[in-house]
Amino acid sequence: MLIPTSWFKALRHLLLSTILLLLLPCSTALAITPPEIRGQNEIVISKDMHGLDLKGYEFVKADLRGVDLGEADLRGAVFNNSQLQEADLKGADMEDVVAFASLFEDADLRQVNFTSALLMESIFTNAQIDGADFSEAVLNRAEQKQLCARAQGTNLMSDISTSESLGC
Repeated sequence: MLIPTSWFKALRHLLLSTILLLLLPCSTALAITPPEIRGQNEIVISKDMHGLDLKGYEFVKADLRGVDLGEADLRGAVFNNSQLQEADLKGADMEDVVAFASLFEDADLRQVNFTSALLMESIFTNAQIDGADFSEAVLNRAEQKQLCARAQGTNLMSDISTSESLGC
């Protein structure tokens, strides 16, 4: 049985189109919307996202270095393998966040609500955590000890001290 030439041309066209799409640089970064609100506008990541309602958005492998997410509603958002170095998250609500293997180095996490957050393999080197609430959050034991060494303050919303919420 012979395969028509048109089939080979279509396959070649598909293969070349796929290669071209993979090689094109992406000029803007987008946050992925959760399944229940897909079809609405995507969020374009900008340096000023202060106070935005970003509940449930997925920032997977996102470059959020230096981004202002202060006072943003990020409940249930996903930040897996994201870069949040020097990000301003002061006062953000990050309850039920999933941030596996994310980098929070030098980030401003003061007064952040991390209640029930999954933060395994995430790094918090030099992050400001005064008043952050880590109640029921899941952290690596080594990272928890490092956070305990500098835990200060009390969360203004929950009235729980950072050291108590970390189980220090």
